[in-house]
Amino acid sequence: MAKRLPLQHVKIHGHDVRFRRAGTPGRQTILLIHGLAGSSKTWDLLMDDLAVDYDVIAPDLLGHGESAKPRGDYSLGAFASGLRDFLAVLDVASVSVVGHSFGGGVAMQLTYQFPQLADRLILVGSGGLGREVSPLLRMLALPGAEYLMPLGFPKTVVGAFNEAGRFLGRRNIRSARLGEFWRSYSSLAGAENRHAFVKTMRGVIEPGGQTVNATDRLYLAARVPMMIVWGDSDGVIPVSHAHAAHEAIENSRLEILEGVGHFPHVEAPEVFVAVLLDFMANTEPGVDDQTLREVLLAHAGSD
Repeated sequence: MAKRLPLQHVKIHGHDVRFRRAGTPGRQTILLIHGLAGSSKTWDLLMDDLAVDYDVIAPDLLGHGESAKPRGDYSLGAFASGLRDFLAVLDVASVSVVGHSFGGGVAMQLTYQFPQLADRLILVGSGGLGREVSPLLRMLALPGAEYLMPLGFPKTVVGAFNEAGRFLGRRNIRSARLGEFWRSYSSLAGAENRHAFVKTMRGVIEPGGQTVNATDRLYLAARVPMMIVWGDSDGVIPVSHAHAAHEAIENSRLEILEGVGHFPHVEAPEVFVAVLLDFMANTEPGVDDQTLREVLLAHAGSD
């Protein structure tokens, strides 16, 4: 089992931002962005292997993991701006950005808002590519759901199930998919975590499904090499979103992992690392050869 890297921290706008880092600063940097209710822990199985050739950084987004949980803005734009400032503090000029689930939406927003920061874009079971999302997330977006959440995420139940998980783990009875779902679930036992989760989720999901859809702007990402990775058994965001995004982006690369659910990087880490390293080795960082105005006008003229 891969060792867990220690958390480091920086202060940004007065808020503590925690992150894990491996590899050598100065090399090409890979930025790993976790999903909703997740944290940098989700990348534990990858970072050592990626760090052999790259500088690898995995932050806990504000409101998640061990980072601060202020009562503030949890929109996609705010997360993208926060990551811009985070990279500036670390003196990182540009990154190949990997975003999982909600983190994929953040990764796309970062690429759109600050194109100079993005060398490559890798979307993993990403949000923001279609309307459909799991019934559970739609239910949690219902008005008033936050008042019932303490009943569904009591600390006593979380503690009991954590102990049961340790018991099964000692007997090598594990499910990577269920383990990652449980990690996200158990993070909501704290009131601050639940508040941040609800504010973040309601910025992108309503009872009818996802409210943010980047498909009409995917052409803006065409300047950077783009790869889409999805599990064919994803029960949170359907794999059809991957195929649609691949068709919309010329020269994008699509990797569908058989028998894998919503967490390809956890359920099949060796395959995921191999695919990501191959993509990194066989692409060059994207270059802005047109102004934003030129790109927008060219697309408008093609309609």
